[in-house]
Amino acid sequence: MKILIKDKSHLPAAAKKFLKHYGENRMFAFYGSMGAGKTTIIKAICRILGASDIVSSPTFTLVNEYRTSGGETIFHIDFYRIKKQEEVFDFGIEEYFTGESFCFMEWPELVEEILPPGTVRIRISVDNDEQRTLLIS
Repeated sequence: MKILIKDKSHLPAAAKKFLKHYGENRMFAFYGSMGAGKTTIIKAICRILGASDIVSSPTFTLVNEYRTSGGETIFHIDFYRIKKQEEVFDFGIEEYFTGESFCFMEWPELVEEILPPGTVRIRISVDNDEQRTLLIS
């Protein structure tokens, strides 16, 4: 599937379309270069899911946890600072991968081998300053 985001004003519609097609899934891996918009897109999806927390990049904390208005938990994981795959087991990655919660991951290529089966992969390409294309598989 392909979703085109012409500019930030199209983010809510893109997030709704994304969730309409993939909302039954719970594991999502976002691939893209620095500044491609991974966190911005995850913020839009979390808003549509009803997260009342401020969604921010978990680069330094590794994992942020948000709650939806319906009481669901959303995990936002950033693997950017991971140097060795063993580090993710030190912070208990298995717990995030085995639950029923939504799990949005940035920089998943660093732990590709341990991503759960069925993880939805979203590749973000930067078309210009504003436009992004999401290729989803």
